Amino acid sequence: MTMDSPRNQNSAVGVRRTVTSILISVASLVLSLVVVSLFAFSSPSTSSQFGYLISADKLIVPRVVSGKSNNDTQKEIPNLSNEGTPSENVIQEVVIPNQTDKNEPGLNESSNEIKDPLTKNEESGSDGTLNESPLDSKEASREGELSEKYDLGTCDLYHGKWVYDEMGPLYTNNSCPVITQMQNCQGNGRPDKGYENWRWQPNKCQLPRLDPRRFLELMRGKTLAFVGDSVARNQMESLLCILWQVEAPKNRGNKRMQKWFFRSTSTSIVRIWSSWLVHHTPDPIGPAPQGIDKVFLDVPDETFMEFIPAFSVLVLSSGHWFAKKSAYVINGTVVGGQLWWPKDSGEMRVNNVEAFGISVETVLTSIANDPKFTGLAIVRSYSPDHYEGGAWNTGGSCTGKVEPVTEVVRSGFTDTMYSKQIGGFKKAAEEANGKARLKFMDITEPFGLRPDGHPGPYRSLDPNKKTKRGPNGEPPPQDCLHWCMPGPIDTWNEMLFEEIRREFETGKG
Repeated sequence: MTMDSPRNQNSAVGVRRTVTSILISVASLVLSLVVVSLFAFSSPSTSSQFGYLISADKLIVPRVVSGKSNNDTQKEIPNLSNEGTPSENVIQEVVIPNQTDKNEPGLNESSNEIKDPLTKNEESGSDGTLNESPLDSKEASREGELSEKYDLGTCDLYHGKWVYDEMGPLYTNNSCPVITQMQNCQGNGRPDKGYENWRWQPNKCQLPRLDPRRFLELMRGKTLAFVGDSVARNQMESLLCILWQVEAPKNRGNKRMQKWFFRSTSTSIVRIWSSWLVHHTPDPIGPAPQGIDKVFLDVPDETFMEFIPAFSVLVLSSGHWFAKKSAYVINGTVVGGQLWWPKDSGEMRVNNVEAFGISVETVLTSIANDPKFTGLAIVRSYSPDHYEGGAWNTGGSCTGKVEPVTEVVRSGFTDTMYSKQIGGFKKAAEEANGKARLKFMDITEPFGLRPDGHPGPYRSLDPNKKTKRGPNGEPPPQDCLHWCMPGPIDTWNEMLFEEIRREFETGKG
C-alpha cells in the first residue's frame, strides 16, 4: 500500500480551504444582493410621490419619486391620466426643454410658468366619443396649457392687448361644417389670413387657448344655451367649430331651437332665436299699426323663458335689433319707437337706446328671480360694429382692414348702448333674490380694436361680387357687424370658458 507523504497531504488541505473560502465569499455576495433587492422593492407603489422640478432652462414633468423626498421644492401634484385617476406606471423622468415662444402672450424670457404636456384621449370610432384632435405637435402642446397654471384667479380678462400668435386658429373653415356661409371669409375669397392669428392677452394674466376636451369635461351632463340675435348664432357656431375638432355632435334640434349633443360627455349646446330678448308682436297696439314690430320692454320673451330651468349656462346676446323700425310698449302703452313715431302723438318718452337698457333689466330680473333657474346667466356685452364713414346702409365700410388697431375709433351709438346695457345689468343684479348667478362678459372694448375681423365684402361665394370701391369711392356691400370664422370671435369662447371654469371649478367667479 502506498502512502502520501505529509507534504502532499498539506497541499491538498490548502486547496480545499481555498475553494471553501471562495464559495463562502460568493454565497455572501449573493445573499447581500438578495437582501438589498428585497429592501429596494419593499415599499408599495401607492406610497409614490409626484412632483414638478423646475430649472431655468428645462421643465421636468410629473415623475414618480419612491419613498419620501428630502427636496423641499417638490410638491405633491397628482399625475392625472385620461380618466382622471392617478397614473401608477410612470417610472421614467421625462425632460422637456422649456422653449418660450416670443409670440406667446404674456410669456417672456424670465417666465417660469408651468406647462403640462397635452394628455390625448384614445382615438375612438364613430360612436360619438372624443377623437384625437387632428392638430400638429406644436398646437397639441399649446392645447394642453391648463388655465389654472396661469393662476388666473379673478384676473380681469377684459383689459389687455392683441398680440400676434403664429400658432394660428383653433380650427379652419375646412375643418368645421357648421359655419354660416356669410361668415366663411376664407371660403368666400378673402385674400388675407393674418386676422386669424391674433390672440387676446390680458394685462395681468394669460388667457389659455381653449382645450375642447376640457370644455366638454367641464360641461359634462350640462346644457349651454345661446339666446339672442344673429351674433349669438355667430358665437355658438364658433364654439361648435372648436368642439368639432375632437367630436362630431349629434343634431337634435327642432323648430323651436337648435341643439347639438356631444355624446361622450352628455353635453348639449343650444341656440334659441330672440331678437330683442323681450316679447314682441306685429299686431296693432294704440297708434302703432299692423306690420311694425311692437316690443314689450317689460315682458321677457316667452320663446326661451320656458326652457331656462334646463340650462346650466345661459349666454345672452342682444342690442342690434334696436336699430330696426319698431314701437316700444310698457304696461300696454306705446311709449316710443325707432324710425317710427306719429307726429300727433306728442313727445316720445323712450328712444331706442333707452329701450335697450330697459329690456336688459327686464330679462335679467326675470331670469335672476326665476325659482326654477339655478344656473349661470352671462350677458355678453354689446358687440361693436366697424362701419366707418356711415352706417350699414349709408356707405359705412370696413374694407381693407387687415390687422387690429391700437386705439378704438369711438362710436357714440356703441358707447351709449354699452352704457345702457351695464345700467340694466346692475339694476337687475341689485333686485336679484333667486339662486341664479349673473355675470357680465365685457367684450366691447377689446373687440372695438378688431375692425379686421369682419367679413366686409366677402359675404358670399358669388365670383362676381364687388370687393373694391367704385369709381367714385363708394364701398361695396359688406358686413362689418358679424365676425369671420375662424377669427376674433373664437376668443369670446375662450373668455366664456374661463368665466364658466371660475364658477364651476374654483367658485371665484
